[in-house]
Amino acid sequence: MESPTSRESSSAQILVADDSPLFRDMLQKMLLEWGYQVIVVSDGQQAWDSLRQPNGPRLALLDWMMPGMEGAEVCRQVRAGIRDRYVYIMLLSVRADLEDVVTGMESGADDSIVKPFQVDELHARLRAGRRVLALQEELVEAREALREQATRDGLTGLWNRTAIFDILQNELARSGRSGESLIVLMADLDGFKPVNDHFGHMAGDAVLRQVAARMRTSVRRYDAVGRYGGEEFLIVLPGCELPGGLVLAERIRDAIGRECFRAGDAEIKLTCSLGAACAIPPAVPQADDLVREADAALYRAKRQGRDRVEAAPSAVRPA
Repeated sequence: MESPTSRESSSAQILVADDSPLFRDMLQKMLLEWGYQVIVVSDGQQAWDSLRQPNGPRLALLDWMMPGMEGAEVCRQVRAGIRDRYVYIMLLSVRADLEDVVTGMESGADDSIVKPFQVDELHARLRAGRRVLALQEELVEAREALREQATRDGLTGLWNRTAIFDILQNELARSGRSGESLIVLMADLDGFKPVNDHFGHMAGDAVLRQVAARMRTSVRRYDAVGRYGGEEFLIVLPGCELPGGLVLAERIRDAIGRECFRAGDAEIKLTCSLGAACAIPPAVPQADDLVREADAALYRAKRQGRDRVEAAPSAVRPA
């Protein structure tokens, strides 16, 4: 059975930088036997060029004394220049004095080993490096999970109110630069309160999740759908003019009203009203103003019978 350690090593790519051909060959053979994917270079500049690649190695064995750039300087370059991932660096050196070890660690090295070294010692130190990288990846994943929780609506999985508003602001700024129009849709479920009153809040939650799923499948891949509050949704359609925006709005309206929603044994019929507002460069409005226009159009749709789409007057480009 494959051990956890061997699984870690088998997927690891490691850089070896040393100006001694004999030492490079010895390290390469050893690391290959341990299951590493080995990249070999002969000087510090080549080491830095390899490590800074987008998919560069995350483990590195660097000789201290190399032509072009010393190992300690490569460490400093890595720590200053690589921000998207962590690179675990071990310096290899004949220098054994405490002062040299401190200098190496202050340059950004994670570990150092004195030549000549015991094979088992190097193997153990590399396993420790792999554990550090694994823990760092877990921290990154946890941070991303927290970020996701902070931007997503817990019930529907859509963008939450803060996030969808941030997306709208960013897309408006991009619209101003690109000259492309942008549509905002405000959508509200018609008569949703009786669902909670008659079937219960759990049924209402089930319906909202289904509504969110239908909305997501009704828009384009790069459109953004957010839950604005309660049964109200904000949809941002970048690079879209009014005719195309109204087509998408009708698609959403049809997706909501075409089939009943299921909550347990109950089948619940709902419709949706939508208001559309358009940002037409160069006169790009503020996000608050555009949402206000879409909201006014939504309430006009409500007053005119519901289950319909209405556009804000400013969305129509003057002839």
